[in-house]
Amino acid sequence: MERLNRQQENEAQSGQEATKQRGEQTCPECESSALTRSADESEISCAECGLVLEEEAIDRGPEWRAFNAAERDSKSRVGAPTTQTMHDKGLTTTIGWRNKDAAGRSLSSEKRLQLSRMRKWQERIRTKDAGERNLQLALSETDRMASALGVPRSVREVASVLYRRALDEDLIRGRSIEGVATSTLYAACRMEGIPRSLDEISAVSRVERMEIARTYRYIAQELSLEMEPVDPKKYVPRFCSELEVSEEVQAKATEIIETTAEKGLLSGKSPTGYAAAAIYASSLLCNEKRTQKAVADVACVTSVTIRNRYQEQISALGIQN
Repeated sequence: MERLNRQQENEAQSGQEATKQRGEQTCPECESSALTRSADESEISCAECGLVLEEEAIDRGPEWRAFNAAERDSKSRVGAPTTQTMHDKGLTTTIGWRNKDAAGRSLSSEKRLQLSRMRKWQERIRTKDAGERNLQLALSETDRMASALGVPRSVREVASVLYRRALDEDLIRGRSIEGVATSTLYAACRMEGIPRSLDEISAVSRVERMEIARTYRYIAQELSLEMEPVDPKKYVPRFCSELEVSEEVQAKATEIIETTAEKGLLSGKSPTGYAAAAIYASSLLCNEKRTQKAVADVACVTSVTIRNRYQEQISALGIQN
């Protein structure tokens, strides 16, 4: 009797865990939340009335059994995770380039020729139509630009998802593949909070800056991307690192941006130029002077922009030049 009670308690606990995982799902017949999952996790039923809610669920576990940790480790196997950065999401087959058999012996010339033909056809069937070839080219271009910009993997994934959405909604028609890929990468950088200016993006792209800006506005509007204005403070750590200034200069530049932004000076200004001018001003105040040209080269802006923003910022701070 105690064993039965213990078994019922275990089933109830497993049912509660299943309920939590599925957002407090209840039985449609008796409205009970005591749902239980079978041992092989292929069926979910109600513990009160016995109604089967789900059946023939996909078993995501391994097809083999292990009875200890060593056996489990020796039998475990796993492939690469699926990714949006590849046109087939990584679910593909690759024929190795080693012309050797399982024992490590070299293959005959006839077998090598046969494998060469198999590899060639394998590459051909990976892209079965123009849409997949388009996607393959765009994602490889996105990966190239992301590597040149030094952005993390998450930005590449978001950019790939945005491009797939644009392709599904037929937003590519009449526009270059490189232009749309660059625009989605720029949007992904802003969405992930890792801002890169249009000048930095265009420097690694094969299209003009004006085309990138025009395509970005179109993509953001059609996909309903809610983009917030870029905060100049996000550029400060990267620019200060490249200029090799102290943390005191970085903190002072952040303080200058916050103070002057409260007075309304940031409205309508380029965030990169504004951040660069704040760094230039803070370097003077902290006796770690950097020339306007050096700061301008790091921020990809002109010295005139830094000079104008600098004058506005020190005037707002009440500092005599």
